[in-house]
Order: sequence, then C-alpha cells, then structure tokens
Amino acid sequence: MTDRLETMRAMVARAPDNVLARFGFANELLKAGRHVEGAGELAEYLARHDDEGAGWLRYAETLHLLGRADDARDAVAKGMSAASRHGHAALTAEFEARLEDWSGL
Repeated sequence: MTDRLETMRAMVARAPDNVLARFGFANELLKAGRHVEGAGELAEYLARHDDEGAGWLRYAETLHLLGRADDARDAVAKGMSAASRHGHAALTAEFEARLEDWSGL
C-alpha cells in the first residue's frame, strides 16, 4: 500500500467521523484499484454524511464495476434523491444517464 493510503487510513482511524477524510480515503482506494475496500469506505461515508449526490454517483459506479447491479441501481436512486433535494439538476441528469447505460443489466 502506498504511503498516501497509509496516511489517509491513519487519518480515518484517528477521526472516523471526519467525512472529508473518509471520502478522500475512499477515492484514493478506488484510484489504487482497491474497489471492494473503496466501496466499503464510500458506504461508511454515505452513512455518516448527507451527501449532495457526487458521493452517491461514485458509489453507484463502484458497485456497478463490482457487478452489484441491484445495489448500484439503489445507490443511483438515493443519489438522484439527494441531488434533487440539493438542487443539482445536472447531477440528476447524470444519474439518469447511468441508468440508461446500465439498462442491459
């Protein structure tokens, strides 16, 4: 594991309720190809924070990549709701595009 991942893991361990650290750690895990662990960190982030949609999109894409189609669609629905609630119309459209792309699943 890279030093950056270790540093971020330690930050999350010291302050598990720091949602920005957790989101950053999840994204670093995903960049490193550690999708299962990244999905777990995103799930923790989303459980602790009223995300406005971008986190849900990242989570949905990761679940889709892992072959968890039903979970990915559920994350899209939650993300669309969050994006709509926070007035992010462009993000809502992005979620709709993902559902179209994934309609063959």
